[in-house]
Amino acid sequence: MPAKALPRPCTGAGAHVQCRRGAPAARPWSVGVAGGAMRGGAGGRLVAAAAGERSDAVQAAAVAGGKHHVNGSAVAGMDKLVTSTVGKSTNILWHDCPIGQPERQKLLNQKGCVVWITGLSGSGKSTLACALSRELYSRGHLTYILDGDNLRHGLNRDLSFEAKDRAENIRRVGEVAKLFADAGLICIASLISPYRSDRSGCRSLLQNSSFIEVFLNVPLEVCEARDPKGLYKLARAGKIKGFTGIDDPYEPPSDCEIVIHCKAGDCATPKSMANKVVSYLEENGFLQD
Repeated sequence: MPAKALPRPCTGAGAHVQCRRGAPAARPWSVGVAGGAMRGGAGGRLVAAAAGERSDAVQAAAVAGGKHHVNGSAVAGMDKLVTSTVGKSTNILWHDCPIGQPERQKLLNQKGCVVWITGLSGSGKSTLACALSRELYSRGHLTYILDGDNLRHGLNRDLSFEAKDRAENIRRVGEVAKLFADAGLICIASLISPYRSDRSGCRSLLQNSSFIEVFLNVPLEVCEARDPKGLYKLARAGKIKGFTGIDDPYEPPSDCEIVIHCKAGDCATPKSMANKVVSYLEENGFLQD
């Protein structure tokens, strides 16, 4: 695997910054139907999980008596099928359908992507997410917001705020965001996501620079003065343990696309911040005419 270039810090007060990065190579998919390399062929095509995600326990189909088997199950009309083991999931097969992301993007007249908003509690992530969604909606673009607190009401309600569960929380959100982007939507993820490694893991799920990290660079004292949910007060009193910025670290992005600065008495309006993100999306071809 080629070495990744060292990240460069985002700079520039109050303006969006694009950290240039090369487009990642296409993911190596293992084709499971002999000769079936074209999308939209008869019956579609069946492929295994991404090569980088599968274990060595890949099992090839056996051909016997005119029928083709996958682990002993006869599948008529197929030359070869390949199953994989991914994590704890065994004997699984990726099914690629003829209608894919390009077709969905054409239908929606936009390019699917993930706008990942990160920052301290109270920095304005959810406010920016809603303002951005409203602005894009007014221009005829389809979005969906994945808000950290909202997701913990359902999908991630079984997770705590300990480091291990926080990592799993971000992993799940990254996978869901990837699906929304594949569907052609502009997915806006709004989470503290304090650790660089977790955010980098989510970035690695997306192709062609379609992961757009937005850092709300708001000082701790400003966030604590706002304290909209009263959590900083509880953390200072020792009633909440492991609170980001107090007794648990926040690792600022070192390789992001957009940074928005805010200082005491000098913070942009939500609409102004949203417009900076919209400008980036326009300049980079995510909003098609």
